[in-house]
Amino acid sequence: MRVLVIGANGQIGKLLVDRLQQSGHTPIAMIRSSEQIEQFSTQKIQTVLGDLEQSITQLAAQIVKVQAEAIVFSAGSGGHTGADKTLLIDLDGAIKMIEATERSGVKRFVMVSAIGVHKWHDDEVPQEVKKGSYYSAAKYYADCWLEVSKLDYTILRPGRLTNHTGTGKIQVGRDVSFESIAREDVAEVIVSILDKQNTFGKAFDVINGEQLISEAIHSI
Repeated sequence: MRVLVIGANGQIGKLLVDRLQQSGHTPIAMIRSSEQIEQFSTQKIQTVLGDLEQSITQLAAQIVKVQAEAIVFSAGSGGHTGADKTLLIDLDGAIKMIEATERSGVKRFVMVSAIGVHKWHDDEVPQEVKKGSYYSAAKYYADCWLEVSKLDYTILRPGRLTNHTGTGKIQVGRDVSFESIAREDVAEVIVSILDKQNTFGKAFDVINGEQLISEAIHSI
C-alpha cells in the first residue's frame, strides 16, 4: 500500500516510514523543506514537498500526485510552540488534510491523536487532559471532524510518548489509564491497523500493556 505520512520528519513519523518500508508498504514522506529530502533519499523513501498551511486544493493535488492509497496524520506543532501554531497545525492543518483526502478520492485515513482528548467535553475533564488546554481542544475538534467525514478512519490516542525500545505489547480501549507507550510501538500499531477493516470507524486510547499488538488490534 502507498502510504503518505504527514509529519514524516517527526519522531513517530521517522519510525513509521522505516517500519512501513520493512513491512512491504511504500511510504511517501511529506516534508516541508527540500533540505529534508536527503535523509529520506538515503533510505530510498519517496518524498513530496507539502505544508499544512497550504490550501486544501494544493494538498489534495499532492495526494493525487504521489498516488497515495492511505494517509497517516502524525504531524504536530510540538511541545515548544504556542497556541497559534497548535491551532494552525494540530487543528486547522489536520482538518485541511481530512478535506484534501476526501477531495483526492483516497478513503483510508489514520489519525494520531492524544490519550483522553475525547473526554474534553465531559463534566469532569481528567486533569491530564485539562492541563493540555488548547492542545487537547485542538486534538478533540480535529478528531470530531474526522469522525463525521466520509473516510475509512481510525483514530489512535497514544499515552505519554517515550523513546524506550518497543515491547510489542499494548493495551487498547476507550478509557485506559494515563500511562506511557514507546514511539516504536505506536509506529507498529499504525502499520498493523492500516488494512484491518475492524478498525475502520474506530477510536481508541493505546498504552503499553500485556497483550501482543496483533491480538489487541484483532479485539478492537
